Amino acid sequence: MEGCSVFKIEETSIKEIHQAFAQGKLTARKLVDFYLHQIETLNPLLRGIIEVNPEAQNLADEANRNRVNSTETGSFLGELHGIPVLLKDTFGTKDELNTTAGSYALLGSQVPRDAGVVEKLRKAGAIILGKASMSEWYKFRSLSGVPNGWCARSGQGVNPYCPSGSPCGSSSGCAISVTANMAAVSLGTETHCSIICPADHNSVVGLKPTVGLTSRAGIIPMTPLWDTVGTFPCYSGLYAGMLQMQFTCLIVIVGSDPRDEVTAETAKYIPEGGYKQFLVEDGLKGKRIGIVRHPFVEMIHGALEKSAFEHHLDLLRQEGAILVDNLSIPHIEEIMDSNHSGEALVMMVEFKSSINAYLKELVTSPVRSLADIIAFNERNSELEKLAEFDQHTFIEAEKTDGYGEEEKKVVEKLKNFSQNGFEKMMNHHELDAMVVPGSRASPVFAIGGYPVITIPAGYESDGMPFGICFGGLKGSEPKLIEIAYAFEQSSKVRRPPSVI
Repeated sequence: MEGCSVFKIEETSIKEIHQAFAQGKLTARKLVDFYLHQIETLNPLLRGIIEVNPEAQNLADEANRNRVNSTETGSFLGELHGIPVLLKDTFGTKDELNTTAGSYALLGSQVPRDAGVVEKLRKAGAIILGKASMSEWYKFRSLSGVPNGWCARSGQGVNPYCPSGSPCGSSSGCAISVTANMAAVSLGTETHCSIICPADHNSVVGLKPTVGLTSRAGIIPMTPLWDTVGTFPCYSGLYAGMLQMQFTCLIVIVGSDPRDEVTAETAKYIPEGGYKQFLVEDGLKGKRIGIVRHPFVEMIHGALEKSAFEHHLDLLRQEGAILVDNLSIPHIEEIMDSNHSGEALVMMVEFKSSINAYLKELVTSPVRSLADIIAFNERNSELEKLAEFDQHTFIEAEKTDGYGEEEKKVVEKLKNFSQNGFEKMMNHHELDAMVVPGSRASPVFAIGGYPVITIPAGYESDGMPFGICFGGLKGSEPKLIEIAYAFEQSSKVRRPPSVI
């Protein structure tokens, strides 16, 4: 760890890391070694990481050599050159790392190529540090039976603030790892609250972009209709670093990918000049922000979270935001119940067809279909802990047979709910965002493919974190960034976890 005392890695940003590189205060190897030391020290307790890239140090040494060469030639280095990035265990990597969704069923499988966003990360100079733990199979094999943050390969992920509390999921390991300084930045996925809930529960910034803004190609699928790739930046005591890290990474991974056709439609949302330009201190001034109290505010159980939410609303007003209170979203009760709305049915149909297609494309794999996964789990109940956790949802998904009339009607209904509900409310009141306590509005944002940013907002008496969430219409990331950054700068409530 020699040299790290000169530059405090835990409280910095990508910009400052690059400055330290240029000034000789830090090298990519020292940075990687710092995170490897953190992982060795903390991961046995937190179980946020499944495996570390055995080539991480060699990649760091290569990054150092490239930096020396670029200094001599004046050539440009990528935005993430020498920055260690942790990936959820669903991102395909053509290297020695496994890609298993936390399950032994895919251990030893080989992907044909890097996932689309992984290609972009490598091109930008990022070092793939390892694979983060997660709620196994997106917690989809049994929606009611498997705890958040549990997977067979790494065990139960632990919340660094409140070990008895939930780390949430499915991108649990991503949030655990960055909040505990085991990685500079991590990439996760969300279908239905899998980024914003772990971010909320682990006191870190989480971004779920507009569906299609980031490529899903080469990532183990869940529900392609709603899947998206987002980011978790590490904590910075300077506050500016957390969001700067976030959007430096975002501009690297957005963009069209021929292997994910949806990305061509959403490329129009990418701002010229990237996202860092929206990190402005007066970003709340004049912003119109809506508040839907039923049912989201009514769902708050913690006394400290309830008072903090009202305090933060006052803070938004003080910073120049215009709050439009007591709004409503039609059919909200049905939207909030995934079984009643049909969202769960769509997930099962899409999961079966998409996971079968993914498995068939693998170079080698112990399983080639959802039916194979179910059979593997039955044969290896001790390995997969199925004596304790069932696979009811997998079995129900296997019974589906693509999109029939019922499933098509559900998709159309959910589309109408979004257009005539959230979108109509946003447009009618000319809102820039909707503010919500915690991740409670995730069904609204999920079925519409809308972007969301969650920011740390406080802690309950037992240390359990809670956040505040800003969501908007498709492509509204620039406005959300301005709002989130200004809020983070004015609130400054986050503190490091007790484990640190």
